[in-house]
Amino acid sequence: MTLSFAPGDLVRARGREWVALPSPRDGLLALRPLSGGEKDTVILDPRLELSPVEPARFDLPVEAVATVQAKAELLADALRLTLRRGAGPFRSAAQLAFEPRTYQLVPLLMAMRLQVPRLLIADDVGIGKTIEAGLILRELIDRGEVDAFSVLCPPHLVEQWVIELKSRFGIDAVAVTSGSAARLERGLPIAQNLFDAYPHTVVSLDYIKAEKRREGFAKACPDFVIVDEAHACVGTHKGKQQRFELLSGLAKDLDRRIILLTATPHSGDEEAFGRLLSLIDPSFASMNFDDSRYRERLARHFVQRRRVDLVTGDWGEARAFPRHETSEHPYRLSAAHTAFHEAILDYCFGVVARAGTGMRERRLAFWGTLALMRCVGSSPAAALSALRNRAATEGDRLEPQIYDEDGDDEDAVDLEPSATFEQDPALLDLIRRTELLVKEPDPKLEALIDALRPLIKGRANPVVFCRYLATAEHVRDGLRREFPKLKIEAVTGVLTPDERRDRVAEMATGEDEKEVQRILVATDCLSEGINLQQLFDTVVHYDLSWNPTRHQQREGRVNRFGQPADVVHSIMMFSPDSAIDGAVLDVILRKAEEIRKATGITVPLPEERGPVTDALMAAVMLRQGKSQQLAFDLRLEDGSRAMEARWRDASENEKKSRARFAQNAMKPQEVVPEWAKARALLGAPDDARRFVERAMARFGARIEEKKSVLLAHVHALDAALRDRLGERDLKGSVRLAISEPAPSGTALLSRTHPLTTSLAETLIEASLDPEALTPLGIGRVGAWPTEAVSKVTRLLLLRIRYKLTVHGRRERLLLAEEAALVALQSGQIMAMGEDARTLLAAPASSDLAPSARDRFIAKAHDELQAQIDGPLAEFVHQRAEALMEDHARLRAAAGTGSRVTVEAVTPPDVIGLFTLLPSEG
Repeated sequence: MTLSFAPGDLVRARGREWVALPSPRDGLLALRPLSGGEKDTVILDPRLELSPVEPARFDLPVEAVATVQAKAELLADALRLTLRRGAGPFRSAAQLAFEPRTYQLVPLLMAMRLQVPRLLIADDVGIGKTIEAGLILRELIDRGEVDAFSVLCPPHLVEQWVIELKSRFGIDAVAVTSGSAARLERGLPIAQNLFDAYPHTVVSLDYIKAEKRREGFAKACPDFVIVDEAHACVGTHKGKQQRFELLSGLAKDLDRRIILLTATPHSGDEEAFGRLLSLIDPSFASMNFDDSRYRERLARHFVQRRRVDLVTGDWGEARAFPRHETSEHPYRLSAAHTAFHEAILDYCFGVVARAGTGMRERRLAFWGTLALMRCVGSSPAAALSALRNRAATEGDRLEPQIYDEDGDDEDAVDLEPSATFEQDPALLDLIRRTELLVKEPDPKLEALIDALRPLIKGRANPVVFCRYLATAEHVRDGLRREFPKLKIEAVTGVLTPDERRDRVAEMATGEDEKEVQRILVATDCLSEGINLQQLFDTVVHYDLSWNPTRHQQREGRVNRFGQPADVVHSIMMFSPDSAIDGAVLDVILRKAEEIRKATGITVPLPEERGPVTDALMAAVMLRQGKSQQLAFDLRLEDGSRAMEARWRDASENEKKSRARFAQNAMKPQEVVPEWAKARALLGAPDDARRFVERAMARFGARIEEKKSVLLAHVHALDAALRDRLGERDLKGSVRLAISEPAPSGTALLSRTHPLTTSLAETLIEASLDPEALTPLGIGRVGAWPTEAVSKVTRLLLLRIRYKLTVHGRRERLLLAEEAALVALQSGQIMAMGEDARTLLAAPASSDLAPSARDRFIAKAHDELQAQIDGPLAEFVHQRAEALMEDHARLRAAAGTGSRVTVEAVTPPDVIGLFTLLPSEG
């Protein structure tokens, strides 16, 4: 006879007790050890077992080890912190290593109200789009709705996504890139696809967009997809077209859940915006957004918040972001540098004048001119590199380099372009002049030092962004000479992404492990992908970016969710003596800043760059006093007028977009109590800290507090526990943060931190099976007198399991668990929850003689079955009804969603039974 087990049932197999989990398929059992964690889950076929799989019952044994009050309280905390399958409406709360902000729950609620979640999350840079998408993913996984997923993102963001998913959400994903795909596929059966073998993936868009891979991925792609930097998938350039073809193919499956993330959804381009929205619903591509009915439809799928919407604390929380103070730092060129700039410009204008009237020839001359001008404005070192570099640079690659456009080759973002001009005596003379100038004092570097001195004195930690590799190294060396006591490093494209991440992490401490003041010099290889807010609080734009969104991205590495400083400074350097700086300010940056002030967001350059190039060339000529006839002959004035019109259109379109799509419909405050209730049941960061400190002390090791960091000396633990922690890469002295943001080199001490979970699981195992581990004296029964009660009181520590049935398109049966403390007097419940926890935490007023203690324990055990059948049975059924009401409230707040029914599995597991006696008795 084959027995059937439902989630939550207790079974005995392989000589121990297990809890049945939802089965992966008929005929198999998914089992988790009764005293273990999720990582110990096994899948077995009962027909293949040597001993039959049988029903089991969890009873409190008569011979259970006795314990004292302090250890009983520790056991209760451990039980609460080991549970991962919460029964409340937010099932993901048990798996998170952070506390989400109220506003970050909005996209989650929006996803929960849709049968097939398809969202465009368009919050500003640094608000937390990764967190918002991860919350949706984690919740759907824990609800049993998602088994496999793919995150699609630019290649330089792949590693960041893998780290964020693991560290914040407890989700292990593999990176699929041009460098890793072959290794992952090696050894797979011929019939097995990479995405079948690895159901959780973070995939490089530039790897998977290729035509030879696109079709295969479309067939194997999971039914839940997150697309980061989605705006980079809807342009007219070839790479963007390939990405759009990939995504539009995935979107044709109407059952596929898709979450799109971008900080620049509209950017004044209605056509590109329509293509982006078509990935949510094809009908959105041609919507009339002036019609309120259409806007209401889109509002269910589109959320966009500006930083200014969130900084005031109007969401009932402390300020989410620091105050951002911007300033400009103009500097003067020396006579030698001014003469050098003019010589370079004269040479370039000569090249342009000789280019003729052919469109392509003229455009190539413009691009080569602007590319060299950028290098000259950056530093003599960058100019020399460009002038010496004779490697041919394809003309169509020069334009995206000039305008700091995100390209497929992110590692080349800071390489100096080669001079595209033919070698002649004038060019060789410029090279000789540049070689001499490199050895002279640099007025730009001196101006940077002047700008940094007061900041360094105020204990700031700046990031200095440069455009080119040679400039970054030049600046790093100069700053090291000026500030020898500071830790100063450069991160450029010569480092691999892993090396960049490691170098930033190493800046957290000095050689003596003490926190030091630091300056990071970086190129734009760091403007995306690595968050810097934990180590840095100031951004200096040493080189002007020619794309306004790049300035936003640079500042967004520091000025983002989790920045501990109250104020973040950003400084923009430029020289009024530089014709190229002035042109970029007039044509691009000032105009973009006007739009930002009017609309609250930064609009990128128009995708058609011809008018931008013409306007820049005209502005440079005007500033140099060149002949207006040359500008007229080259029709540059037409480009200037076109550029002005583009900026006006972008501004007006963005204003319309903000008015159309303001997100006011969702009110997360309505469900915040449900989230808070879940966190109270599961344990907040303060609960985790208190538990870890007490458990470490119980195990004979100490925790040392240093400023905002705790040092847990796990090397002092006994060998068995030390080995267990070593398997989770916890060795020596573990650095723990006690509040967010966690300083670099630490992790927030939360309920999901490996140290918390390891200690909690060890304590539970030691109480259930004292012989399995080193005896710790953690018993499950006890009796002691206390001033907290006036009558004999029984405290029962319970583990309650529930069966959650989600009634939707596909009915799902899930297992949920919670820990509960219940206090009884005279056979009736008199306290539960925090009130019962307060009773357990009250210290014993004296010790009982062992014989008296054992007598009270035996009497409590004799009365236990009557209590299980009576008040405790009623209690767990009432808890099931209350949980069902919580689910219904969330469903009502979201506007729709699947109905959930909750059934308690009886009897509950009695983990601990303690008798509290009045002190005088």
